[in-house]
Amino acid sequence: MAIAENLLPKAKANLILSHDEDDGLLIQYITAAVSYAESYQHVPVDWYETHTMPPTTEQAVIMLSGHFYESRDGSTAGFFVDNVQAGQQVWNTVNLLLRLDREWSV
Repeated sequence: MAIAENLLPKAKANLILSHDEDDGLLIQYITAAVSYAESYQHVPVDWYETHTMPPTTEQAVIMLSGHFYESRDGSTAGFFVDNVQAGQQVWNTVNLLLRLDREWSV
């Protein structure tokens, strides 16, 4: 949870969000994005609670949590709803960023 709370100001800045009403919701989305990053990168659960998160991974987590927030109904691409490929592009970009810090050993 500490990593999510630390990333909250950056996620809010990315969303240009100045109110605090959705902080709890955003922390849930950041937590989910960190969990996705750890799984994608093949690192143990809670890895980023004890290890420094690289800047590329941090950006991916911020982008993904913003995407979760903007498209919380799960059926839209959020802000870019007029572009049907926008949602997929977010995932492509997030995965490209996460791949840079992926643990490739088996």
